[in-house]
Amino acid sequence: MAQPAWEEPAILPLGSAPLPQYGHGSLADLLPTLAAGWAVPGYRAALSGLAPADRACVFLIDGLGWEQLRAHPAEAPFLTSLIAGSRGGSGQPLTSGFPSTTATSLASVGTGTVPGQHGLLGYTVRNPATGDLMNQLRWQPWTSPGAWQPYETVFRAADAAGVHTAQVSAPHFRETPLTQVALSGGTFHGRLTGEDRMDRAALELAAGDRSLVYTYYSEVDASGHRYGVDSDAWRGQLMHVDRLAQRLAEQLPPRSVLYVTADHGMVDIPQDEPSRIDFDEDWELGAGVALLGGEGRARHVYAVPGAAADVLTVWREVLGEQFWVASREEAVEAGWFGPPGALDTRVLPRIGDVLAAAHDRVAVVATRREPRESELIGMHGSLTPEEQLVPLLEVRT
Repeated sequence: MAQPAWEEPAILPLGSAPLPQYGHGSLADLLPTLAAGWAVPGYRAALSGLAPADRACVFLIDGLGWEQLRAHPAEAPFLTSLIAGSRGGSGQPLTSGFPSTTATSLASVGTGTVPGQHGLLGYTVRNPATGDLMNQLRWQPWTSPGAWQPYETVFRAADAAGVHTAQVSAPHFRETPLTQVALSGGTFHGRLTGEDRMDRAALELAAGDRSLVYTYYSEVDASGHRYGVDSDAWRGQLMHVDRLAQRLAEQLPPRSVLYVTADHGMVDIPQDEPSRIDFDEDWELGAGVALLGGEGRARHVYAVPGAAADVLTVWREVLGEQFWVASREEAVEAGWFGPPGALDTRVLPRIGDVLAAAHDRVAVVATRREPRESELIGMHGSLTPEEQLVPLLEVRT
């Protein structure tokens, strides 16, 4: 039924946004819990129900959300068989953190800190030192990795404590700044094929009496972006990664645990104008905006000086029925980036003056500024269960 012209739009209340389970059920809590099991100094077991193991492997499947996995049991029989034991036998998922995007999640995994501490707050954010947008996945324009993200990785701490530590991933990730700030420590082993990564990960697990091994697969995410999670290409990748996970599980050495998780889920965005709101063609959304950061479903909006309140008002009026729209202060206070008291002061200026997180199957695209990203079918970044929830599947020997 059409809304009467005299009624105000039904703005989504910020309190209705699902919050990541920072401190007790998020990706940032996984490695600290494992490290605590080895008595690595400075870490506590934040995730209840995870029994310690001498050897632990984390297999992170980029883009394989909890909701997508549960919806495709035929394509992933092995992973599906592990769902009931997810998160220490509770049958529950983890949450990724906000934004639910790769750079943010990998930094949370590797450092064991929330986004408001490590500071990788989205696909692109403003660099306060230059005033320009920085792409934190590609690390462009380049900035000093150690200055941008100064926290030690759990891998480095574990390695220093005598735990055999290794990463097994595609060779081109070896020297990237994102790897340096999020996943470095111990040894890196570059392997091109998924099968070779699984085999090497098993060997690295067996190489120490106490071992921490991380391995990664990206093509589920890539197929989802390109073709959507409702595509044969995506289903094919899910079938392949299911076999990879089983291959690794069958090679686990004694006293080992394998955790299969992900950095985020994904939703398909219809390819029509109502579902893809083009910032570059919308004069209302562009008024007073100096920079548009983030990605389609999780936008950082940076206002020209003095215009932040007006930008918030307009974005809330235009998008508030389909997006949670918050000021920087509101998002921080609500806990989007972590417990409010945990926010690192160096990080605050990176957050948009206005944040817009999608509730419906919509995105704010920018066809001229971001032509490639605007064409993606599968997207992620927001607070919805489809994007936030990720598995924590477990195999033990």
